[in-house]
Amino acid sequence: MVNFPSVSVMKSYRFSIILLLSVIFGAAIGLFLKKDAVMFKPLGDIFLNLLFTAIVPLVFFSIASAVAVMPNVKRLGKILSSMLLVFVLTGIIASVIMMICVQIYPPAMGVVIDLGAKVQIDHFKTSEQIVKAFTAPDFTEILSKRNMLALIVFSILVGLGTAAAGDKGRTFSDFLASGNEVMMKVISFIMYYAPIGLCAYFANFIGIYGADLLNVYFRAMALYYPVAILYYVIAFSVYAYMADKRQGVRNFWGNIMPPCLTALATGSSVAAIPSNLDAANKIGIPKDISEVVIPIGATIHMDGSCLGSILKIAFLFGIFNISFSDPVTMLTAIGIAILSGTVITGIPSGGIIGEILIISLYGFPLEALPIISMIGALIDPPATMINAVGDNVASMMVARMINGKNWLNKGQAHG
Repeated sequence: MVNFPSVSVMKSYRFSIILLLSVIFGAAIGLFLKKDAVMFKPLGDIFLNLLFTAIVPLVFFSIASAVAVMPNVKRLGKILSSMLLVFVLTGIIASVIMMICVQIYPPAMGVVIDLGAKVQIDHFKTSEQIVKAFTAPDFTEILSKRNMLALIVFSILVGLGTAAAGDKGRTFSDFLASGNEVMMKVISFIMYYAPIGLCAYFANFIGIYGADLLNVYFRAMALYYPVAILYYVIAFSVYAYMADKRQGVRNFWGNIMPPCLTALATGSSVAAIPSNLDAANKIGIPKDISEVVIPIGATIHMDGSCLGSILKIAFLFGIFNISFSDPVTMLTAIGIAILSGTVITGIPSGGIIGEILIISLYGFPLEALPIISMIGALIDPPATMINAVGDNVASMMVARMINGKNWLNKGQAHG
């Protein structure tokens, strides 16, 4: 029996609440001062510059160090391959659902933003553009936030090379782990300044663009929350049914509330792992499956983040008055959402890295980052709930794929 820690919702979301309050305060200043709020712009620029400077080494050390210490997973090959298949398929489903919704109800309709930079959208129509997205011709170009995807690929290769070197690579692996710890501390220092930086940024931003943008945020939330709730209820019921028909649905909904509430209270999929594992055991999922899928899923399986990524992309296209109806553009958006929901969220500060990836791949100005970061903060509670609960139902589907039709009875028999 797992003992769940008593967690204060206010304490868990304290920093997020502070950030939201700072944004609201900044917006109020902007509405009051209007154009005069431009005096606060330097304070906002300081925050953005610090963040952009730290993001490249953070990505490199985070990914490379994580890959370098991967254990030997040959014995778990079948479980892992099934798990990844489920993760990607559910991510695609979540992305497609939100893609349909943003076409029906555009989240930024009627608002156009001019940040003083020309927006050149890359539609990835040629193989050359795909090569440029995933690789860079020179090492120095890897060290740029504009080549974020290429940096991720390179970081994975460095991690794999370190792991393959065995004992000879142990010193370098320690260096990567140490670098990761250092960069996380650097990010934490920068985030102490975040309330001031975001307050200043939004004071200037709202002062220039007015209250229309606030109305767009409400429109975006009016889209995300209902879609997230419907996905939680309908999609997860369908997945549970696919896993073991009606019994799967009954077992799932009869035991899923503890991890659901834990995820909402803590704002963390990782914090929900103990309650998720306990729920999986009560559902009847074999332990050798749940104990692999749920912990890994807490870092690389994020259906809620896939929903959010499509919303953010559509939001940016809307405020920059760019068409989001082109099939290639939509397919690219789904691909970015899958990458954000199955890879990038597995590293510290993955949400903001995913947002930078969206901006860099599409060619939006870097000043657009706080705009979609605000959306990330607003959708965090339901997104985290979906992310955490999705790991449990994913383990049910993996159990169905590995152990066959009678997996639930087998799991209960061996429980």
